[in-house]
Amino acid sequence: MTDTGVTRSPTDLLAELTLEEKAALLDGSDFWHTEPVERLGIPALMVTDGPHGLRKQAQDADHLGLANSVPATCFPPAAGLASSWDVDLLRRVGEALGRETRAEGVSVLLGPGVNMKRSPLCGRNFEYFSEDPVLAGDLAAALVQGVQSQGVGTSLKHFAANNQETQRMTVSADVDERTLREIYLTAFERVVRTAQPWTVMCSYNRINGVYASEDPWLLTRVLREEWGFEGLVVSDWGAVNVREDGVRAGMDLEMPSSSGAGTQRIVEAVAMGTLSTGDLDRAVLRVLELVEKSRPALADPGTVDVEAHHALAREAAVRSAVLLRNEDRILPLAPTGGTIAVVGEFARTPRYQGAGSSQVNPTRLDDALTALRAQFDGSREVTFAPGYVPETDASDTTGEAARALAAEATEHAAAADVVVLFLGLPASYESEGYDREHTNLPPEQLDLLEAVVAANPRTVVVLANGSVVNLEPWQHRVPAVLEGWLGGQAGGGAVADLLSGVANPSGRLAETIPVHFRDNPAVGNFPGEHGHVRYGEGLLIGYRWYDAHSLPVAAAFGHGLSYTTFGYSDLRVEPRTAGGVDVHVTVTNTGDVAGSEVVQVYVADLDATVFRPDAELKGFARLTLEPGQAREVSIALDERAFSFWHSATGRWVVEGGEFGIRVGASSRDVRLATTVTLPGDDASVPLQVDSELDVWLAHPGAGPVVRERLEDTQWAGMVFDPQHGAMMRAIPLVRLTRFPGFPIAESELPGLIPA
Repeated sequence: MTDTGVTRSPTDLLAELTLEEKAALLDGSDFWHTEPVERLGIPALMVTDGPHGLRKQAQDADHLGLANSVPATCFPPAAGLASSWDVDLLRRVGEALGRETRAEGVSVLLGPGVNMKRSPLCGRNFEYFSEDPVLAGDLAAALVQGVQSQGVGTSLKHFAANNQETQRMTVSADVDERTLREIYLTAFERVVRTAQPWTVMCSYNRINGVYASEDPWLLTRVLREEWGFEGLVVSDWGAVNVREDGVRAGMDLEMPSSSGAGTQRIVEAVAMGTLSTGDLDRAVLRVLELVEKSRPALADPGTVDVEAHHALAREAAVRSAVLLRNEDRILPLAPTGGTIAVVGEFARTPRYQGAGSSQVNPTRLDDALTALRAQFDGSREVTFAPGYVPETDASDTTGEAARALAAEATEHAAAADVVVLFLGLPASYESEGYDREHTNLPPEQLDLLEAVVAANPRTVVVLANGSVVNLEPWQHRVPAVLEGWLGGQAGGGAVADLLSGVANPSGRLAETIPVHFRDNPAVGNFPGEHGHVRYGEGLLIGYRWYDAHSLPVAAAFGHGLSYTTFGYSDLRVEPRTAGGVDVHVTVTNTGDVAGSEVVQVYVADLDATVFRPDAELKGFARLTLEPGQAREVSIALDERAFSFWHSATGRWVVEGGEFGIRVGASSRDVRLATTVTLPGDDASVPLQVDSELDVWLAHPGAGPVVRERLEDTQWAGMVFDPQHGAMMRAIPLVRLTRFPGFPIAESELPGLIPA
C-alpha cells in the first residue's frame, strides 16, 4: 500500500482504532506485509528475509522459494563475515544492506541471526556468527547500526536458544539460567543495548518447556525491563502457539498472516476478559511506532550503486577467508612460472550462499576460475578439470562418471607446477530446516583429494562451506588450506585476489574446528530426544570445552595465518574510572608485506568460587600495518568482562581477586599475559532459615552469634573438627536444631537473621 502522507502520532492513532482494528494490526496481511488501516492512513509495511542480502519476493511467494525475488547484492553469510572480526566492515555491509532495503520499499530486514554455534551439525550455522557471544554480539551490533542508519529496521533473531533445526518448531531447549545468561543471551543483549534493533524475532522453540513466543520472562522481564529494548517483538514465521498468551507475554506481531485466526482470538480474549485492554494497546502501540519510524524511508527510497556494493562484497569475502595452513610459503602463487591446475567444480560453479530463507538472487556472480585466469593472464597458464559433480548423480550406480572425472583431474594435476583444488559442501549438506548428519566432505571429493595429492603434492585446497568440515587427517598432506566459507556473489574474485597475493589473508576463525566430530561438546546432547534437548555441556561451548578437557583441535578459535608476521610487546593493564580495565599492547608487522592482525583478549578468573571456563574472549581489535610499522592497541574491558551470573542472587557479580589477562592471536596462541587484581561485589547469598551451617557461619551478622552459641558445647568440636567438620557444616542449620542437645532452637532462627 502507498503511504497516504496522513500522519498522526502513534498515541493519537491508538485512541482512534476500534478493537477489531487493533487486533488486526497485530497480524500480518499476507506473507510479507503488516496490516494497513486505510481510513487512518496507516500503511502496510513490508518485511523481508536476508541477513546477508535482500530477498524481496512477490507478495504471493512462499517463505523459502527463490523464485520472483528481486536481484540484490549477496554478501558472504554470517559464518564468513564473522571470520573477518571486523566491526567497521560489518557496519559498512549493514549500510549497503540498508540502502538496498530502502530502495525496494522494504521497512525491516529480517536479520541478523546471533544464535550460538552449539554444535557443528546445526544446519543453519552458515547464517550464524560464532560460538562466542562477545564476538557474535559486537559484529551483529555493527551490522544492525549500519542497516538502521539508512532509515530501515532490522530483526534480531532467533530469540532465543534456537541452536538446531531438528524439531525446531517444538523442541524444548532445557538449559540452566546461568548458561542462558552467559552464553545464549549475551549476544542478543550486546546488540540490544548497543544498537537498539527496531524488532526482535522470537524463536520457534520452547525454553525449559515454555514457548519463546509466550514467555514473559524472556520477552518482557529480560528483553525489556533488564536490557531496555524499545522496539517490537515479531514472531518467527509460524512461531505463534496461543495468540493471546503471546500478546500478554510481550510478543507483538504475528507473521505471516494467520488468515484471521489470531485476530479473532485476540478479540474474543479481550471480550472475555482473559486479555486486558492494556496488554493489547501496548502491543498495538509498538506496531504503530514501527510504522512511524518507517515513514521517512518509504517517502524517499534513495538509490543504490550496484557496482560499489559488488566491490564491497568482494572486500568482505577477502576479509572473511581464513588461511589455515601455508607450509613452505606456497602461497601466494608466484606471478610467473609453470602451469596452475585448477581442479574442482566449485571453482567454475561456485557455492556462495546457504539454502533456505536467506537465499539471495545476486546482481552478478563471480567464479574463481575466471578470476584466476584474469589474474594470471599471459603470465601463467591456468588449466581446469571439474573433478566431481557437487551433487552426486544417483543414477551413476557404478561410479564410472566419478572415476572418469577424477582421472581427468589427476592428469591435469600431474602436468602442473601447482594445483588449486576447490572442495566443499554441496547445498544439500547444510540448509535451514534440517541438521547435518556429519562433518565430512563428500566421499567423492576426499577420493579426488587423495588422487590429486598423489599426482602432485604441491596442492592448495580452497574450501567452500558454511559450517566447519573435518580437516583431519588430510590437511597435513597438503601444504596450504584456505577456508573461503560461502563467499557471496564476489567470493570467486576474492579467492583469486588471495591466492595471487593481490590481497593478504586476514580472516580468523570464529569457531573451533575439532580434530574429530566426537570431540565436540554437544555429543550426546544434540539434537535431543522426545521433544527435549538438554544443554548438558553448560558453559563449555566451543573453545571453552576443548580447553577445559585439554583436547587437541584441528584449528583453534581465532586462528588465521597471513602472508606477513606480527610481534606483540609492551602489555599494560590500567584500571578504568568507570570500572574494569583498559588493555594496551603494541603490535608490530615484522614481515615484508602489509597485513592485518586481530588482537584478541581473553580473561581468566584465577580464584573463582564457582566453576568458570579456563579463559573467555572479552575483547578484540583489528588493525592494518605496513611492513615494520608498530602501533599500540587499546581494548576496553568493562566490569561485565570479569563477571559471572550469580544464580543465588540473580545478578551479575565480579568476584574480587586476581584475574588473568591473556593477549594473543587465537585462543591457543597467547603471546603476552599478565594479571590484574580487582575489587569485588558483595556476592553473599541471602541468609535463609534452611541455609547450610557454613553459610550461617560466614554471614557477617549472624555468624558471630551462631559461633557464640556453639562455644563450650560438644557441638563445637564436631562442627570445627579439621577432618569431619566440613560434613557437619554442610547440614542446613534448621535440621541441626532438631538434633538432641543442639544449643539453638528452631524457633529462634528467624530472629537470628539480620533485618
